[in-house]
Amino acid sequence: MKQMLKKGTKTAKTEKTPYQKPLPPFYTEKWEKAGLSRIENDFGTVFLRETHYAFNHQHGKYRLGQFYEALEAWEVYEQEHPLKMTSDEKIIFYDTETTGLKGVGTHIFLNGLLEETSDGFVLKQYILADPANEAAFLFESKFWQANQTIVTYNGKSFDWPQLQTRWTLNREHLPPLREHQQIDLFHSSKRIWKNDLSRMKLTTVEQQKLGFQRIDDLPGHLAPMVYLDAVRSGDHDMLFQVLRHNEYDLLSLITLFIQATELVFSEANQERAIVHTNIGKWYHDLKQLDSSQSLLENITENYATNEAAEAYYLLALQQKKQKKYAEAAESYEKALPYLEERQWIEASLGLAKLYEHQLHDLEEAEKHTLNALFRVRQSLLFKKDVQQRKEEAIEKRFLRIRKKQGMK
Repeated sequence: MKQMLKKGTKTAKTEKTPYQKPLPPFYTEKWEKAGLSRIENDFGTVFLRETHYAFNHQHGKYRLGQFYEALEAWEVYEQEHPLKMTSDEKIIFYDTETTGLKGVGTHIFLNGLLEETSDGFVLKQYILADPANEAAFLFESKFWQANQTIVTYNGKSFDWPQLQTRWTLNREHLPPLREHQQIDLFHSSKRIWKNDLSRMKLTTVEQQKLGFQRIDDLPGHLAPMVYLDAVRSGDHDMLFQVLRHNEYDLLSLITLFIQATELVFSEANQERAIVHTNIGKWYHDLKQLDSSQSLLENITENYATNEAAEAYYLLALQQKKQKKYAEAAESYEKALPYLEERQWIEASLGLAKLYEHQLHDLEEAEKHTLNALFRVRQSLLFKKDVQQRKEEAIEKRFLRIRKKQGMK
């Protein structure tokens, strides 16, 4: 009997629940007349709005066709980079609209996919007919098919995890969701415009960097209410404003990729010094030290010292590693008057170490050690225990320098 029960349990677990295809919603004909296409697949109903753009379509200060100029730049770039992709890849610009920010009860109700075509780009906006048709909606995205490069704005943290959650909840019926290469332009934007832009919202980047100003745009936080009202009432008028908001997001992803690529490969005179400095630091973090140093040097040659202060600071770190001690000290000295407190302390300690160990100027070493000690004692940046440890380390350095002076 026990064996029979075990077999029965095993059979129950492996049985698939038969899928019951839901009926189309009552407003199907009305939405079709408004310009949405109706798609029927094995899992139900999906609505689609499709929009085509020529290569010469202007969005802000860029034409969409300039995307291919950006791709060409990456194709001849031999090293790795988070922005790098090539024309050999199938590239999809992707953005969602959801009924909330998190939780199992949050649905994606709009999948926006902007793809290349032979004569331009096509935007396919798949709209969830209603929650009962979610499997049909997810299936139609084709993310279960061949691998692609997905370009998003904060998609790694939001859009893709949301899609994975919804797919998991429908996994009994859907083919497995594939893993795709992802390029998240939100993280690239933070890298490029840190300390230059006050906010990293896509609309802020559009206005201040991409030359695009939205007119009568529906705020994103209203999109869930508009969709939920549309499926309750069947009224589609406001829903088209959500589609336009999503359309702007996706077109801006193309132009943002163009802008970011231009800046990564540009000489240090296209933007504020801090922007090029951020890119120089990015190269350094990617271990592309020659590119980093070349750009940082270019910044110090093209901008006033106060604007190029952080570039001098980063250059000093690299020069020290290269054992160019006198040059490193000079770079630190130029940067010092203009640095923010944390970097000021690190630069002072860097100078103290150089003068003590490599340049053998104990008076200068003592001066910079005392300056750093005073600044740390006055600082409000550090927690008490961290501040105490820093003070003790600097005091130890000061006593050692004094001892060396007494021995001379």
